[in-house]
This record gives sequence, C-alpha cells and structure tokens, in this order.
Amino acid sequence: MKDLTKGYPAKVIIMFTIPIMLGYIFQQLYSLVDSKIVSEYVGPEALAAIGATAVVSNVIIGFINGLTQGFAIPIANCFGAKDMDRLRKNVAGTILLTFSVAVILTILSLVFIEDILIALGTPIEIRQDSLDYVRIILAGIIFTAIYNCSSNILRAVGNSKVSLYCLMVAVVANIFLDILFVKYLEKGIEGAAYATIIAQAMSAVLCAGYLVSEYKEILPKLQDFVPYKGMYGNLITTGLSMGLMGCIVNIGTVILQSAINDLGTNIITAHTAARRVFDIMSVTVYTFGIAMTTFVSQNIGAGRADRVRQGVRHANIIVTVITTVLIVLCYSFARPVFEWVTSTKDPAIVDSAVMYAKISILFFYVLGPLFVFRCSLQGMGRKIVPLISSITEMLVKILSAMFLVPAFAYKGVAFTEPISWVLMTIILATAYMTGNPEKYVKSDEIVE
Repeated sequence: MKDLTKGYPAKVIIMFTIPIMLGYIFQQLYSLVDSKIVSEYVGPEALAAIGATAVVSNVIIGFINGLTQGFAIPIANCFGAKDMDRLRKNVAGTILLTFSVAVILTILSLVFIEDILIALGTPIEIRQDSLDYVRIILAGIIFTAIYNCSSNILRAVGNSKVSLYCLMVAVVANIFLDILFVKYLEKGIEGAAYATIIAQAMSAVLCAGYLVSEYKEILPKLQDFVPYKGMYGNLITTGLSMGLMGCIVNIGTVILQSAINDLGTNIITAHTAARRVFDIMSVTVYTFGIAMTTFVSQNIGAGRADRVRQGVRHANIIVTVITTVLIVLCYSFARPVFEWVTSTKDPAIVDSAVMYAKISILFFYVLGPLFVFRCSLQGMGRKIVPLISSITEMLVKILSAMFLVPAFAYKGVAFTEPISWVLMTIILATAYMTGNPEKYVKSDEIVE
C-alpha cells in the first residue's frame, strides 16, 4: 500500500501515474496490433466492422470503468484517514455493486445489440460481421468488471503497479491468441473477439487473485457487508457520477458514429485507425487524471487540502510538457503509422486519419488540464460539475452529428471533440478555481 499524503507532490504523482500509463498504453498498443492483424488477414472491411461496434462496447465498458473508479474514491478517503473499518465496508459494497451492475448490463446489451447496430445505421455490408464480433465482446463484460473493480481498489490504497503487470501478461497473450485464431485457424473477426475476452479473463483472474492473496487486511469479513449509515448512498452517487460521465460522453460518441457511418466504409476505416492512435496519445495525459483522483481522495481524507492545490498545479505542468512532446511525434510520424495500421496507402483512408490526428493533438493543451481538473473535483467528492462537463461534450457531439458533419464531412468530425474540450475545461477550471478544497476535507456528505 502507498500513502500519497506524504512526499513532494510532483514526484508522488509521476511515480503513481507511470504504471497506470504503461498499462493503458499496453492496452492501446494491443488495439493497434489487433487492428493490424485483422486488416492484414481478414481485410479493411473487417476493421470497419470492429470500428462500427467500438462505440457501443465503449459505452458499457466505459460505464463500468467509471463506476468502479467512483467506488474507489470513498475507499481512498478512508485509507487517507486511516479508517480501516469503514474501508473494508466500502470494499464490500464495491464488490456487490460491481457484480450486480455487470450482470444486468451483460443481459441487456446482448438482448438489444442488434437493434442498436441497426439504429446506428451500420452499413449492411459489415453489419453481420459487426454483430458477430460485438456479441462475443459483450459476453465478456463480467471479466472487464472484475479486473476494473480489483485494479481500482488496489489503486485506492496506492498500488498502481499490479494492474500493469496483469495487463502486460494479458496483452502479450492477446496478441498470440489473435495470431493463432485469425491467421492460423482462420476464425476471422470472431477469432479476434475470442482472443480479446480470453485475455480479459486472464487479467481479471490475475488482478483479483493478487488482491485476495496479498491484501487480506482490506478484504471484507462477513460483518463488513453490513453498511454504515449513508455508505451505499455515497458509493452509488460517487460511482454513478463517474460512470455516467463516461457513459454520457460515449452516448454522444455513438450518435456521432451514426453520422460517421453515413460517410462510407473508407471513412469508418480511417476513423477506426485514427481513434486507435488517438487513444494511445491521450492516455499519456488521461492517466494523470486517474492518478489525481486517488491523490486528491487520499489527501482530502487526511485533511491535507494544501497538498491538493499543490498537486493540481504540478499535474497541469506535467500534462502541458507531455502535450508538446506528443505534437512533435504526431506531426513527424502520423502518416507511416496509419499506413501500417490500415495496411493500405489509399489516400481516402490514410489522409483522413492523418488529418484527424493532427487536428486533435493540437488541442491536448486543453485536454490535459481537463482531465486534471475533472478528476481532482471528483476526488474532492464534487459530483455535479464533472457530470455537467460530460453532458456538455455529449451535446456538442449530438449537434455536430446534426450540423457539423453534414456540412463539413470528416473534417467536421475532427473538430467536434476539440470544441467540446475547450467548453468543458472552462467549466471545470472555473469550478475548481472558485472552490475551496478545505470544504471537502473528511466529509462523508454529498457536497456540491
């Protein structure tokens, strides 16, 4: 366990973030390799089929990830306050709520997925492949939930390394399974899906197994499943705030995807590749936001509002430096990277992907602080303002699908998220700068 209430904030934040960042980069690199294997051995249409379903599965997986991150905030508060009795009770509540939500989402998503793909206007030539792929992915939601629950509990008590090690094993296994199922067994797009959920199951078993074997002091006993007053209300509101935040954003992305689908298979392929690369670049700043959730939560629990303010300043400087490096890399290597990912030099695909990446990366100067402010507010227990910012992003995406994309085609898509980032950062920065961290110290109440 790692106490984030001690030490120089910048160093503490960087050291805590690095394993989280590497884990996410491993995940995204796998997605790139997966895209390469599918496009190489099945074809660009298969890559488009995966891309057409990604927004749907991302809504669900993003909700679960956000939910479990939210559940971890009260756990981190208790750890910072050194209140182990309440910590174990919050862990018990987190386990029960995560499992219940995962089962419900699995059933609902499998029942309605075909109707959702039709409603999104998924092109008929890739619709069946999309359906075959996403049904398998959705059947593995429980594994994603177990991994996210375990890793976020570990992060709440300062351990960000174990989830990295579990992901490293799973990603390597996933790549080998992809090659086996897709190239040698010729299972096509379904083989790629099976490889993914087997790897997810591995990461879930490894992470949960480590938690159970090495962190017995925070594991709930039978009496810990009896909650204290207000515990479930706090868990649910905190979890839903973060879960709905990601879900709302992804709902906007789903609607935007329907507009992208109308632009044709080449653009769907380009956007799928562009998002793979974007996701790798964005995790370098996004993970500092994740780290700030734990950093702020522990320090609020410990009554160290001064460290909260100092940590936010340091984190914003760090993500600004990272953005500058990313811009140089993107403008230097975007084209060969996209040619490799898509296995084509077709300008209709590659030029569109390059344009998307070069526009997006310039606005990382806004995106980095967005993550820092949003997650810091969540760590304080401020649930409403981050949710408002996410609703803003969803509305921008809906309006873009209605007006911007029809008018400017894929260039309209490329500018959609940067517009939302600027608006969101203004909202979040204003809320943080006009707030007072001392107000939220050692409080179990819902405050806003």
